[in-house]
Amino acid sequence: MTVWSDLTGQDAAIAVLRTAAAAAADSRAGADMTHSWLITGPPGSGRSNLAYAFAEALLSGSPDGDRTTRAQVIARSHPDLHVLATEGVIIKVADVRKIVERSHYAPSVGHHRVIVVEDADRMTEQTSNVLLKELEEPPDRTVWILCAPSEADLIPTIRSRVRSVRLQVPGIAAVADLLVRRDGVDRGVAERAAREAQSHIGMAHRLATSAEARDRRDETLRLALQVRSTPGAVLTAARLIEIAGDDAKAITELRDAEEREHTLRSLGVAPGQAVPAALRSQLRALEEDQKRRATRSLRDGIDRILVDLASLFRDILVTQLGAEVDLVNLDIAADVDRAAASATPAQTLATLDAIQEARIRIDANVQPTLALEAMLVSAIRRPEPVRGVRS
Repeated sequence: MTVWSDLTGQDAAIAVLRTAAAAAADSRAGADMTHSWLITGPPGSGRSNLAYAFAEALLSGSPDGDRTTRAQVIARSHPDLHVLATEGVIIKVADVRKIVERSHYAPSVGHHRVIVVEDADRMTEQTSNVLLKELEEPPDRTVWILCAPSEADLIPTIRSRVRSVRLQVPGIAAVADLLVRRDGVDRGVAERAAREAQSHIGMAHRLATSAEARDRRDETLRLALQVRSTPGAVLTAARLIEIAGDDAKAITELRDAEEREHTLRSLGVAPGQAVPAALRSQLRALEEDQKRRATRSLRDGIDRILVDLASLFRDILVTQLGAEVDLVNLDIAADVDRAAASATPAQTLATLDAIQEARIRIDANVQPTLALEAMLVSAIRRPEPVRGVRS
């Protein structure tokens, strides 16, 4: 199994990075390779996975990687790999300055030092400018790999100093094949998860491996179809926030406990032992990081709900227009048919616009409950009375 085996539907991007890794492994060509990269693609396309696969190839000195380097990259423990990521809403300028300083260290065990910046779109303009100077003249043996949804998410001066590799949305069949091969998921479950996740690999994995995640998604769609009044929209919005919270908690709770246990062990504190006063500040720092991650996870959970609702009303519109395209939510086709008959295409388009507006508002820090309430009001279905019949 090569370093690229778990990447799905990205043959063109893999070919570019594989060629670059092969050039880097050649001491004569290594100095001529690009030292600043930007991997872009929609959520779930595998940006980070591709970045770490490229990092492994560079660090191992082979385009196919090797088992030892792979284990170190997965554990983020390779001495020449540095990762800049955030559990919060933005990447802090202090963190960028720290990683820039590390970029000037000589590699410890290989020919390159690799720095992966996940979610580079979460940098403010001030933070981006700190990184910009480094990308203009990176050290010869340092390679920067930035990840973002699109080139437009970064400031123009950064875009002009990186080589972009664009990922595509993998097909549903390809994502299902990955779930079957990698996770041992039943073929039928894998295909449904890939379809309902709209080829988002991470979300497809969650839906395929967690009955609770599937139940939460099903409830979300059912609630949206049952909105009949403004009070109903208000109650539904509150419930959707609860569902997003449950989803976020399921994602972060186990990780938080493992991090706390690992931190206490590294500080020499035995299970059940009181934390000495001198060590409490380190534990508080961990707890603050976890709170920031919980906030971001909740926002991500709300956004996932809105994406699912957009797929529902897209299916309704497709049905209303008689378009010959596959439904995302095929398993509730009968409910989609009933919803399509209870409204006009114009009403459905208005709801789709409202969903997108809710995403924009929440991203701009509007209170999520208010944004969801306003969106759900547009989803109220009051069929127009038949002409000649008084309502």
